[in-house]
Amino acid sequence: MSSAVATDPPQAAPRKRNVYFGLAVLAGLLLGAVLGFVAKQTDTSWLTTTLKTIGNIFTSLLQFTVIPLVFTAIVVGVDSLRGLGGTRTAARLGGKTLLWFGITSLIAVLIGIAVGLIGGAGQGVHVEPSQATVDKLASRTQGDWLTVLNGLVPENLFAAFSNGEVLQVVFVAALVGVAAYALGDKAAPFVAFNRSAFDIIQKALGWIIRLAPLGVLGLIGTAFATYGNEFVKPLISLIASVYIAALLVLFVVYPILLRFVGKVSPFTFYAKAWTALQFAFVSRSSGATLPLSRQTAVNLGVEPGYAGFAVPLGTTTKMDGCAALYPAIASIFIANLFGVHLSFWQYVGIVAVAVFGSIATAGTTGWFTMLTLTLSTINLPTEVVATGVAIVYGIDPILDMIRTATNVAGQITVPVLVARGEGLLDDEVLHRPSAPPLLNGEVAEARPPQQLVSA
Repeated sequence: MSSAVATDPPQAAPRKRNVYFGLAVLAGLLLGAVLGFVAKQTDTSWLTTTLKTIGNIFTSLLQFTVIPLVFTAIVVGVDSLRGLGGTRTAARLGGKTLLWFGITSLIAVLIGIAVGLIGGAGQGVHVEPSQATVDKLASRTQGDWLTVLNGLVPENLFAAFSNGEVLQVVFVAALVGVAAYALGDKAAPFVAFNRSAFDIIQKALGWIIRLAPLGVLGLIGTAFATYGNEFVKPLISLIASVYIAALLVLFVVYPILLRFVGKVSPFTFYAKAWTALQFAFVSRSSGATLPLSRQTAVNLGVEPGYAGFAVPLGTTTKMDGCAALYPAIASIFIANLFGVHLSFWQYVGIVAVAVFGSIATAGTTGWFTMLTLTLSTINLPTEVVATGVAIVYGIDPILDMIRTATNVAGQITVPVLVARGEGLLDDEVLHRPSAPPLLNGEVAEARPPQQLVSA
């Protein structure tokens, strides 16, 4: 692992910046907790006001990116599914791959909900939302499926955007994205515009995220100034819940699927995948781990052409950590913080977003987008969404390590399962000892999926 990093300066520099940024966020969290605790104990109003102002500004900056980010992400993501076209073999492989993505996401989100409920993530402290948030919460009837459906379609297109009705924006974006997909080349300029807009928003969001150490300082400081050290317990409960759920998926769900569906020994799988999982845990990036993930799949006997198709697809649409179990647990955590009781149908919404949301946002999926989609689907006001996301961002580096490792494990597991069913898994290669992927200087050449022989 160390030699690979040392010989790749272009990737080493961003990785080092990520480490420094993570340390800065952690420092902001700790300093904010100390300042908030001091403000609480000494009843220093100016310090409390300063911390609250910093947190509010950061929350507002995040909040204004939510609507355009969600709309452009879905439009571009739906159009990106065009890459699954081609021969019937590619279509069949793509369909089975996406089916297994959905199945494993369903299992992961159910585990996330169960762990979140049993662990009581976020319980113990009640965050008082603003009066505007209280009014919005009071005006929304929750728990009625018909009400959810009625609130899904906006009466006025522009009102959905101006009023911050994220769920309605999701519906409009999905409808527009499917229409653009159906029009093909005729809609190419519109899709290109949305892709550019998405890139611009992502760039602006990147600048805002750089302020996260200050934002976290203000938000955590305000929380401690208001609630004292009682706020430590909810944060620890969130971390524990995410790690427990992720470990259950990693070392219970995937091994069972590998053993009984893929006919692959979990010990063999993890022996060959361990380097990739370690790298994912440290780098916190499925994209940076992609070369390792793809070569690991090849080392496990997956046909190189299919591995070159399925693993990159999984990097953007297969995120059991970021897009399934984490949004479920974080939604329960945020709802508990704000004293919102989630109904049965809201849990159904969480499951639906986990199973279909990451596919709908192919190429753009991340924990921020998926958590935002999930929170909006369960019909929480944008103020709660932005504040809740900002609070969990303070400990995100700790959560992101295990989430990314879970993502990558799933991105390797599903191609193994599909390859076994399609006769594209080479048992001789599977059982052959191999050096850690990409560290032996050998990379299998991938063929495009169109060249695979139809089974």
